[in-house]
Parts: sequence; structure tokens; C-alpha cells
Amino acid sequence: MTYHAKSEFMRVMIERGYLADATDIQALDEALKDGPVTAYIGYDATAASLHVGHLLNIMMLRWFQKTGHKPITLMGGGTTKVGDPSFRSDERPLLTEDQIQSNIDGMQKVFARYLDYGEDKARMLNNAEWLDNLNYLEFLRDIGRHFSVNRMLSFESVKSRLDREQSLSFLEFNYMILQAYDFLELNRRYDCKLQMGGSDQWGNIINGIDLTRRVLDHEIWGLTSPLLTTSDGRKMGKSAGGAVWLNGDMLSPYDFWQFWRNTTDADVGRFLKLYTELPVEECDRLGSLEGQAINDAKIILANAVTTLLHGAEAAASAEATARKVFEEGGAGGDLAEVFVTIPPEGITANAALVESGLVASGKEGKRAFQGGSVKFNNEKKTDPQEIIATEDLLAGIKVSLGAKKHFMLKGKQA
Repeated sequence: MTYHAKSEFMRVMIERGYLADATDIQALDEALKDGPVTAYIGYDATAASLHVGHLLNIMMLRWFQKTGHKPITLMGGGTTKVGDPSFRSDERPLLTEDQIQSNIDGMQKVFARYLDYGEDKARMLNNAEWLDNLNYLEFLRDIGRHFSVNRMLSFESVKSRLDREQSLSFLEFNYMILQAYDFLELNRRYDCKLQMGGSDQWGNIINGIDLTRRVLDHEIWGLTSPLLTTSDGRKMGKSAGGAVWLNGDMLSPYDFWQFWRNTTDADVGRFLKLYTELPVEECDRLGSLEGQAINDAKIILANAVTTLLHGAEAAASAEATARKVFEEGGAGGDLAEVFVTIPPEGITANAALVESGLVASGKEGKRAFQGGSVKFNNEKKTDPQEIIATEDLLAGIKVSLGAKKHFMLKGKQA
């Protein structure tokens, strides 16, 4: 991006790597320079917690507020009932209202860590407020007439699904109209002039801009962030153990810290710019280090990101536990706990790994034992059929799978 921004927010977006695209970037930049602007990002309530894949856009909202503007976190209590079809191969499972509200309750915990809510500050809204009571015929006449089916079919998020001859329900097809209507309502009610989101939301954002201009004749804008992959090609937010959740009751602060500590060398500088508030020059310096120094930079990254989400005390505790595990060989106090039921006849080492979910199958477990990558309380184990002492399991055993995966295995009697 060669554009030279005038507003502080756009400078941050460009310098730190948040910007993928924007509509009329010069007019948006001027508006941001001239005074406080209100912007929103929407979050459908499809799970009980946000995950690391959401963190980039949460950081954008944080920077938006830090540079003097007013962010809105829009919870999709209404749109979740439909489900976003963008770049999916099948329809999302329909959730009940109770499930949606429970998910919203879980997701809201994270935002308060990053944004300052209150009068004339950040707002948290729910689109069910205006979507739940729509009159269908009025909505078709007043809103639906502004949408061209031909154009909607041309959006890549829909086109890719149809090109694969995969079904797209009428319910899902309405999603982009409802999301566009969100932008119209937020502009009308709160003078919201900017929608932000991942680049996969570009088509939905454009729809909202067009609708608002047609109905209200207001100038509004859209801004998207890149869809991140790690340097080794993996989708950001996924790990070998599944999604990296942001809620501490779904992923411990220690495991969250470890996710960032295990960042690939080539990603350290980029992730420092995107997920921390360290100065850009310092991020570049740390990212250029090599050898042991780059590992120290990864600890700085892990501490900074964990502090933002879970607090400085949790970050310090995670680092102390990691040092005890890796450098001193101790068990530490914050290892992720996994549980196994102990049958009356006892349980073998391999069966304990399988039953607790640490390995996917008995075959995978046997290979781990034969390869010498399994340790119980720092002692290498090679016999998958060894019976584990019940009293040891009840007390808890530190299980190491290779050099980087450490767990506390605890037993309970059948």
C-alpha cells in the first residue's frame, strides 16, 4: 500500500499491515482526520467463544478507539438465525434462540478486555433489536427492491458455492440482504459511517454501502483486513488441537500463551505488529532476530498478546510455568489438564493417552511410544502396555508428547 495516510487510524492500518482494501480511501481518510467517526464490525454467535481468527479485527476496533473514534461491536443475534454462507460448502446448523444468547454471553467477555465501553465510548449492540420484528412484506417492498439477484449471484462468496454445484438455500441467500440492512440501521440510528471486516466480507460490505446510499443518500465506507495464513500455509487460528479459543474457560491462558510462543520464526515480526501495541520499529527489529534471540522475541510476543486478553498476571504465570516445564523439567502449575477414567483392572499407558484424547488412536499412541516421544513425569516411556499405578494417576502425571506438548493427566476411578 503506497497511499500516504493523513489520519492516525489509517496510518496505523497501513504501517501495521491491517489494510487489505477500502472504498474511496481518500474520502474515508479525510473523514477520519476531521473528527470522530463511528465504525462497526459484526460477529455472528455461532460458538460460545471467539477464536484467534477474530483477534485481528478486534485489534482493529481497539486501534480505532485508541485513535479517537467510536467502535461498535455488533452481535448477530438476528443474523445468526440465518447463517452466513460466505465461502462455506454447506449450510450452517440452525441454532435455537437460547443457544444464540448463550453464545453471545460467552463472546461478550472478550470485548471488554480490548475496548472501553460506556457513554460516548464503545457500544455493544445486537442486530436482533431491528431484525427480529421486521414486517416481511414491508421489508421486501422497502429494502428488497434495491437488490439485484444477478449482482448477488456474481459475488465470489456465493458464486464459488454455486460453481461447485452445492446447494444454497433461500434462507442463506437472504443473509447478505440482512447484513446490508444492519449497516443502514446503524447509520440511521448511530451515524455509523464505516464497516470493517475480513476480506471475505467485501461483497456484504459493498451491499450495505449501496443500500444506505440508495435509501438515505448518505456517504459511508468499507474497510477490510487480509485473511491471514501463517508462513507455512496454515489458516490463522487453527492449531493441531483445534480452534484457539479466546475465552479462558475454553482454552487456558497457558495454552493460549504457548500458541504464540510456538509461532514460526518468519511470522514473529508480522504478528507483533498485528497483535500487540509495540512500536512498529521494535516489531521489525524483534522479527529480524535469529537463533536464541528469536525465541526470546517469541516470548515477548506471547506475553504481550496474553496480557491484552488475560492480564499481565496470567501472562507472567504462563511464562513461569513454561520455563519450569522446558528449562527445569518440572510440572508447573498451569498445565492443561486432561482426564481419564480408571477401570478396576487398571489402565495401560497407551489406553490412558487414547481415552484422555491426547492421541487420536491406539496406533498413533504406539508409534509415539516406539518413537521415544512419550514421557511421564519427565521419564521416557517405551512400553505402551505398561500399567500405570492408580495412585499416580489420581495424584496427576505430567505427560510430555515430544518437546512442545505437555499436559497434566489425571485419573478418576470408575
